[in-house]
Amino acid sequence: MSAKPIKKSDQLAGWNKKASPSKYAIGSRNIAKKFLIVCEGQTEEIYFKSFPVLTATVSAKETGRTKLALVNKARDLAKEDNYDEIWCVFDMDINYADQEKQRNDFNGAVKQCQETKKFKVAYSNDCFELWFYLHFAYTDQQNHRTFYYRKLREFWDINYEKKGKELEFCSTIYDKLQADNCSQTEAIKRAEKLHQSQNDKLPCDQNPITTVYELVRELNKYLKQ
Repeated sequence: MSAKPIKKSDQLAGWNKKASPSKYAIGSRNIAKKFLIVCEGQTEEIYFKSFPVLTATVSAKETGRTKLALVNKARDLAKEDNYDEIWCVFDMDINYADQEKQRNDFNGAVKQCQETKKFKVAYSNDCFELWFYLHFAYTDQQNHRTFYYRKLREFWDINYEKKGKELEFCSTIYDKLQADNCSQTEAIKRAEKLHQSQNDKLPCDQNPITTVYELVRELNKYLKQ
């Protein structure tokens, strides 16, 4: 008995038919997570933009504003797009001339972020450079930012205070912190240890402290493998 001929249209339909969607197709439909990171300065902005994220987008913006003004600016920027996470990044940067105003501004900004449903905060006391230093060593001493500038000068053989904050050098910091002589994993452990040991204090009294490790942990979930 001769076989029944199959229509060309049926053949094409059979070839194109799939029992279930492929893993690739499912993965390609994942929507990238969108971060807005609002920072005080260029150093922080360039550092966070340097993370090689794959399944997330990072919009880091420098404001150059005071702490409370930075949080208000973040509110304005948040209206421009549908961000999944909004982070405010700022430092204490101790100013001995007007400590009371500075303490209130710093504490108020942290509190506003913590009380705002969609906002998160990565704060440092005395300065953001503590996060860099923790890649190399641990400290629980209350150091002024000049201490960290001096140490980074030794680690990187550069006048950090004068040259380290320039765009050309800032663009290299993320890669430098992935080098063999320092460890982001250890920096996270050291920063978390400092945070846990001072959690019962007001933010302005937590020194040294940097909660930048929490933002770094989050960004690391979306890195290229």
